Amino acid sequence: MAPLVRRSWAPRGRTPVLLQRGRSRRKVSVIGALVISPKRRRVRGYFRLHPEANLDGALVLSFVKELRRTLRVPLELVWDRLNAHRGEPVKSFVESQRQRLHVHLLPPYAPELNPVELIWGYLKANPMANFAPGQLADLVEQTDLATCVLARDQPLLRSFLAHCPLSLRLK
Repeated sequence: MAPLVRRSWAPRGRTPVLLQRGRSRRKVSVIGALVISPKRRRVRGYFRLHPEANLDGALVLSFVKELRRTLRVPLELVWDRLNAHRGEPVKSFVESQRQRLHVHLLPPYAPELNPVELIWGYLKANPMANFAPGQLADLVEQTDLATCVLARDQPLLRSFLAHCPLSLRLK
């Protein structure tokens, strides 16, 4: 619930005041995927919000299942080495879906190779910067709005892929 404080503008002599709720540990966890179409022409973001939750294998598994149902094409997942990505529920599901689901793990401690990490940095530093919600519902609403807008922004999503040193070719 604590905002990422960024530079802001104010009239000369009037220091801006950012009111925030103190001592609140409430949060919204977000799981996301950056999806490149099979013909490599479109990029799309898919996000799911989990208020007051830590991401674990069960939440990752439900997100991957929903992604498979939505896209209905074979998936190549490029993941970091988060324990929830490699844990038992996900591992069993990936093994059972070998024909339509392949997982590629990034090297350890290499967030610069993960374009989704760039998305998280962008969301925190731009649309969510200086946002100090009073209630958890406000945080959920603002996060949902920011991810929905980002999910369809082709130039911005392509820029995350372009700044990632992986060779993810687009047309």
